[in-house]
Amino acid sequence: MVGGIVEQAFAQTTLGRTGMKVSRLGLSGTYRPGKKTIHHAMDRGVNFFFCYGFDTHVTEVLRDVFKTERQNLVVATGAYNLLVGHPDLRKTLEKRLRQLGTDYMDVFLFLGVTKAPHFPDYITEQLCRFREEGKVRAVGLSCHDRLLVGKLALEGNLDALMLRYNAAHRGAEQDIFPHLEPHNPGIISYTATRWSYLVRRTRGWPKDKPIPTPGMCYRFVLSNPNVHVCLSAPHNAKQLDENLDSLEQGPLDEQEMSLMTEYGDFVHSKKKWFM
Repeated sequence: MVGGIVEQAFAQTTLGRTGMKVSRLGLSGTYRPGKKTIHHAMDRGVNFFFCYGFDTHVTEVLRDVFKTERQNLVVATGAYNLLVGHPDLRKTLEKRLRQLGTDYMDVFLFLGVTKAPHFPDYITEQLCRFREEGKVRAVGLSCHDRLLVGKLALEGNLDALMLRYNAAHRGAEQDIFPHLEPHNPGIISYTATRWSYLVRRTRGWPKDKPIPTPGMCYRFVLSNPNVHVCLSAPHNAKQLDENLDSLEQGPLDEQEMSLMTEYGDFVHSKKKWFM
């Protein structure tokens, strides 16, 4: 079922210190692309999948494929910070294991952290306990607070960090990436298109100037060697193929990078309110 991953550094890498071999473009089923699309992604070499639990297009396919191909797939999931509390992490993990029909999770994250008080020490301790028990291979968090992520990277207790990074939000280049080397956590990025703002013509942008394509947005993220996996959430197989095909062009060239950063800065200047 799982196709051969293209043997290029731009298409495949190791997820930091976890040692897991992963496709650099990962897939999320947020927009319910259909089970055929999930299978098609595997056939094209995608082996990193993010699931919430309610995205049944992903969970049902993975449960079926796990029967014969578990060792070839890397799956990330997690429990959500609810701002005024959080679900029982152990119950969430056990539920996800049952949903997927597996006895371990590859990456288990505490999701939706927006500030340091949302990630107290006992959360880290609980996550690490799951790892020690063998229920998960790697633990981490998804976080909007770049300074907190940079601090956690330096502390080195977490195996994986999930963060926003795109041409309009490049703060990770100063606040996070310089702190990765000592402990080499796996870096998973999301919203390469900035929730599609980077592939729309923003009011005020000259009509005679081009705007980025979705493929350029993914290539921008993956041109940064600090990012191991960039999540894609296609609506269908056509969008998935377009994103994967774009990776064959490799890192952005100088002209493409200039367009991405210029348009990213322009979008950010017009949409500063957006997280």
